[in-house]
Amino acid sequence: MTTAISHVADTPRRKARRNTLEKRPSPVSVVFSTLFRLVLALIFGLPLVFMIVSSFKPDLQIFADLGSFNAFLPVGDLNFDNYLGVFDRVPFATFLMNSVLISVSTVALGLVVNSMAAFALSRMTFKGQKWILGIILATLIVPFETMALPLLWWVNTLPYFDGSQGWLDTYAVQIMPFVANAFSIYLFYQYFDSIPKELDEAARVDGAGWFRIYRSVIMPLAGPAIATVAILTFLPAWNSYLWPLMVVQSEELRPAMVGIDYFKQLNVSWGQIMAYASIITVPVLAMFIAFQRAFINSIASSGVKG
Repeated sequence: MTTAISHVADTPRRKARRNTLEKRPSPVSVVFSTLFRLVLALIFGLPLVFMIVSSFKPDLQIFADLGSFNAFLPVGDLNFDNYLGVFDRVPFATFLMNSVLISVSTVALGLVVNSMAAFALSRMTFKGQKWILGIILATLIVPFETMALPLLWWVNTLPYFDGSQGWLDTYAVQIMPFVANAFSIYLFYQYFDSIPKELDEAARVDGAGWFRIYRSVIMPLAGPAIATVAILTFLPAWNSYLWPLMVVQSEELRPAMVGIDYFKQLNVSWGQIMAYASIITVPVLAMFIAFQRAFINSIASSGVKG
């Protein structure tokens, strides 16, 4: 009798173990999955490796190694002359600091503005709420190139902080138009909408207002969404080229992406161009590596939902 009861009690556990074994991928699928990932890693990684390795080589060696796998290996006469040439030929430190200032400011302001807009749309209830969200999402289908000229005219007619007219050739014109972002609002909205609203009710019972709920309840739980929005805001801000080219004339205000075009016009070596490109790529890689875990968690939990 005891044996029969023990057999019955163990049946669900055995079934769960059997289901786990059945869900395990076969060795063949594991091998093919690993090979596929390695191929993708080579496709996307080898150009970066070539760029970084070539930045330490003189031009003659770069062209000599193109016909072999040495193009991806740190062999030969390696030195830092190309990096020194970047700083000697152009005010690269100024370009780099401009890009850092513009990108960090855009990310910081964007996190505040977009998260507050998403909080209002997802946690509060007011008339026309869904219509407002729909209009915001509808702006995603409009490419920036179609708005560039009207936006250029608009920022040139706005009064500046010092009382003058027009924002052209300033840091503000490179930051403010890109603070509010429809896709960032949507990501925050999706994540906030997945947080139980019972937390809001409990906070309001304790006397908290909406801003206190936003600051002390919702935002501390939104780490993955914050990381995702930070990455997706930083990348276009860092890589921006068309807009700064249109609105900035002063050399001391140029970001790094516009600076590389100015840099190429000086007939510099390919090694120096690779060094310039390597330096401006490092912040992007560092940004993604720092937030990749939270980025993946956010995409898995709410970024592709809806």
